[in-house]
Amino acid sequence: MLVLSGIVVIALGFVLRLNPLLAVALAAAVTGLAAGLDPRAVLAAFGKAFNDARVVSLAWIVLPVIGTLERHGLQTRAADLVARLRGATPGRLLTGYLLLRQISAALGLVSIAGPAQTVRPLVAPMAEAAAGTDDGQVRERVRAMAAATDNVGLFFGEDMFIAIGSILLMVGVLQNYGITLAPFALAVWTIPTAIIAFCVHAFRLWLLDRGLK
Repeated sequence: MLVLSGIVVIALGFVLRLNPLLAVALAAAVTGLAAGLDPRAVLAAFGKAFNDARVVSLAWIVLPVIGTLERHGLQTRAADLVARLRGATPGRLLTGYLLLRQISAALGLVSIAGPAQTVRPLVAPMAEAAAGTDDGQVRERVRAMAAATDNVGLFFGEDMFIAIGSILLMVGVLQNYGITLAPFALAVWTIPTAIIAFCVHAFRLWLLDRGLK
C-alpha cells in the first residue's frame, strides 16, 4: 500500500498549489522509494522517461532560437520589409499566409508553422506593419486575426492529408460498423470544406482591411 503514497503526494501538491511538474516529480520519486528502489534507480527511471519522450522537449530547443532571433531584430526586419511593399495590407498578407498554411498542412507539414514558430515572430509583426498605425486596439485586433488565420489554415488543411490522426480515426470507427472506406476517399471530401473555409476567412480578412480604412 505504500506504493500508492504517490497519489497522496499529488493530491497534496495540488491542494498546496505547487507547480504541477514538481508535484508529479515528487510523487514519482516517493512511489519509487516506497517500492524499494534505491535513489539511483529512481533517477535512472526519470532519465529513461525523459529520453523516451524527448520529442516533447523539442519545444524547449525551438523557443530559445526564436527568442534569440527576436532579440536580434527579427520582428523589426520583417516589419521593415512589409513597410516597403506597395499595396500591402493586413488582409492581403494574412490571406496569402492562409493559403500557404492550408497547402502545407494538406501535405502533412503541420509543424513548420504555428503561433510560436511563425505567427508571433513573423506574421503578426508583418501584419501590424501593413496596418500602418500605432493604435493599441487595432494592433491587438490584427494580432488576433493573425492567430485566427493560422488556426483556420491548419484546422481545415490538415484533414486533406490522408495520414492525419482525424482521418485515420474516422476510418477506424467506420470499419467497426462494417463500412470500409479508404483514407484517400475521406481526404478528398474535405477539399470542398477547406475551400469554403478559405473563402469565408478571406472575406473576414477583407472586412478587416475595409474596417481599417
